[in-house]
Amino acid sequence: MTYEPGKYPKEYNPKVHGPYHPGRYYGKPDVPFGDVKIGDLGGWISRRKTFWNWSGRWMNARNPGFAPIGHIIMLSSTYYFLHCKYH
Repeated sequence: MTYEPGKYPKEYNPKVHGPYHPGRYYGKPDVPFGDVKIGDLGGWISRRKTFWNWSGRWMNARNPGFAPIGHIIMLSSTYYFLHCKYH
């Protein structure tokens, strides 16, 4: 599945899938993580829609609260800590 700005994926069929959701993979069902070969790991990770799933759950919720901001702060703090510790 390739990314084309402004277009739906080729696998998406509105009659079958209903409204488009950017966090869903419309291709054939993927293999579980335990069955992924090392050579196919990059492609498997690229098919994950992690940002859209996180955004739908935390940022675009009806009342998001402090949780998404806290996630970003903790991620930044962890990155800064590891960068300072190992560089």
